[in-house]
Amino acid sequence: MTLSTGSGTNRTGAVLATALVAVVMVILVGPIVLLAVFSFNDSTIIALPFEGFTWRWYIEAFTDPDVAGSLRNSTVLAAVISPVCVVLGTATAWAITRFRFPTRGLWTALAGAPLVIPWLVMGVSGLLFFASLGVELSLLTVGAMHIAVTFPLVTALVSAQLVRFQRSQEEAAVDLGASQWQLMTKVVLPQLAPTLGAALIFSFAWSFNNFEISFFTGGYEQTFPVWVYSVLRRSDNLPIVNAVSTAVSLVQVAVVYGMWLALQAVNRRRGSEGSLTDMVAGGLR
Repeated sequence: MTLSTGSGTNRTGAVLATALVAVVMVILVGPIVLLAVFSFNDSTIIALPFEGFTWRWYIEAFTDPDVAGSLRNSTVLAAVISPVCVVLGTATAWAITRFRFPTRGLWTALAGAPLVIPWLVMGVSGLLFFASLGVELSLLTVGAMHIAVTFPLVTALVSAQLVRFQRSQEEAAVDLGASQWQLMTKVVLPQLAPTLGAALIFSFAWSFNNFEISFFTGGYEQTFPVWVYSVLRRSDNLPIVNAVSTAVSLVQVAVVYGMWLALQAVNRRRGSEGSLTDMVAGGLR
């Protein structure tokens, strides 16, 4: 009787867990699916019933120079920002986990502060900062602020991995006469490769999708999120935004999935069981 009751409880728990996951997935994925579906509707009104299937919005979107310009700005910005943040974040993580100095706690707190400050506040602060210096707003000012809010994420991810790193390997390399450069390039970086790959993915995504900071510090040079905001003031532009956003989302998912497969392959070659989820969870702890 006890076994039967326990089995029934387990089944009920499994059903409830499955239902909860299904609800969460609908909430997360549902709006994206609707966005994609209505991007093919031959109407400027986002409502049922469908007026007919069309590629019109995709054609209009990708022949619009403003769309091309904003996508180019966001892509170039993210492509430059992400490796810079990986380098800065890795160097910062190495310093705060491997060296002891009087202000180490202060620098650790400063490096993590942008992760808890709202991007809206960072955007307004950046605007006031550049205005006080008399610096003209451009993609350069956007890039500087993106670095300020993105490299702390890399620092968190890499620090978590370095804390779990086996120090005996570093000590053995030093005992064998390895310099700091050889230690970093031959021992540490190969072990950090999956984490650095994950950090590169998130750095690119954070920069590409950032709206608040780009809006306040970009001047007349629009990034993709700022372009979306500017055209949504007219409802007849909504189908074009749907089309572009659907295409961008598909490309981003494909790129992230491809990089995830590459990270999994690296982990298998190294015999590691760590996953991308483990790296992110460890970095945010």
